[in-house]
Amino acid sequence: MNKKLIYPALIFAACIAVCFVILRNKKKEDTIPPIKERTARLASLPDWNETKNKAAGLYTKIQQQPTDEKLKLQLAALYIQEARITGDHLYYDRAAMQLVDKTLATDSVNFEALCFKSMIYLSEHHFADGLAYAKKAQAVNPYNAFVYGLMTDGYVELGNYNEAVAATDKMVSIRPDLRSYSRVSYLREIHGDYPGAIEAMKMAVAAGYPGAEETEWARIQLGHIYENTGQKKEAQHEYELALYERPEYAYAYAGLGRIAESNKDYKGAIADFEKADSLVEDYSFKDELIDLYALNGEKDKSEQTAKKVLDKLNGDAQAGTNDASIGHYSDRELAYVYVKTGDYSKALEHAEMEYNRRPDNIDANETLAWVNYKKGDYKEAAKYIAVALKTNSQNPTLLTHAALIYHKAGDTAKAAELSARAMRDNAYLSPVLAEEASKELPRKGA
Repeated sequence: MNKKLIYPALIFAACIAVCFVILRNKKKEDTIPPIKERTARLASLPDWNETKNKAAGLYTKIQQQPTDEKLKLQLAALYIQEARITGDHLYYDRAAMQLVDKTLATDSVNFEALCFKSMIYLSEHHFADGLAYAKKAQAVNPYNAFVYGLMTDGYVELGNYNEAVAATDKMVSIRPDLRSYSRVSYLREIHGDYPGAIEAMKMAVAAGYPGAEETEWARIQLGHIYENTGQKKEAQHEYELALYERPEYAYAYAGLGRIAESNKDYKGAIADFEKADSLVEDYSFKDELIDLYALNGEKDKSEQTAKKVLDKLNGDAQAGTNDASIGHYSDRELAYVYVKTGDYSKALEHAEMEYNRRPDNIDANETLAWVNYKKGDYKEAAKYIAVALKTNSQNPTLLTHAALIYHKAGDTAKAAELSARAMRDNAYLSPVLAEEASKELPRKGA
């Protein structure tokens, strides 16, 4: 064949191939991930048909008006809410981020898109990124209450507690509502003001619509504060009410599971946590089941569950390596699960990774302290637990961790004082931690 004919033909074929790849990638990029079917029990909720219909309507409108960024952001908001309801953050965070990034590509100062990007990053525990985008949004509109809530969350997670208080004060002054009251409550709680925290969370619940996800989430937080202050009956009432207002609410089942656990009804607690686990993808339910199965004499099931949790959390972390926009940092959670399996080297690796991202945060310091305690490095543990106590938090688990650490480090007076604070009012402690404290810490008057 004539070479003069071959070369143009090859060039033409190459051009066709390149165009095909470009068109294929563009088609892939333009494809909007569909809403996923809920599990059978979540699908029974009355809001599911409304959610599906709203999503279908938005898909149609976006196809008809592909340059309308408002429609894309409405769909992103729906995905963010669906992530909260189902716990499938990996899928919905990616879907929402795709829509948000498309908007920001054409309008880099779109306030709503900046807020959504901040929300997604915070959800994925990319706290520094979440705070950075919240600040960008605040620069666009400094008079919006919601953006100060995002800033509060970012500041808290990074351990900048004074800035968090200032942001919350600004938020509540602009719009006193469920979102602002709940943040007031949390800040009061981590600063040791439980009565004030209860008052603010009651206001948050009252400001919401009964049965709405965010209202019942606030009610669950109120129940949890009651647990931490030894008010078990009040906590149970809130969990039962949440389940009445929002049937099949996973976090209400989890709350009831903790109540059953505190009563040493391990079979009942397992049933409640298994219900919660069947409804929402949340590692914390399986994490609780690791202990409960062991307490109920089901060692093999406990070990299998621990493996599932580790596989899931490590899988999410790997997804973040493959796609930085949706990777979920799970190092704190991984550290605690590795402690339960006795792999203290892995626990320390993840605890240090969490600490290095946010060295001023009290939770990151508590995690690193606890891992060092488990490894037998009590001096190092005491260094980090001192930082974890800096806000004067009265959380009974934190105080018990601190008491055990100081006891082993040789500061018995400090250990006794912290233990007494942890045990007052019959506050909730996991049976595993309570047993360890009972064995290690001297009893009052002994």
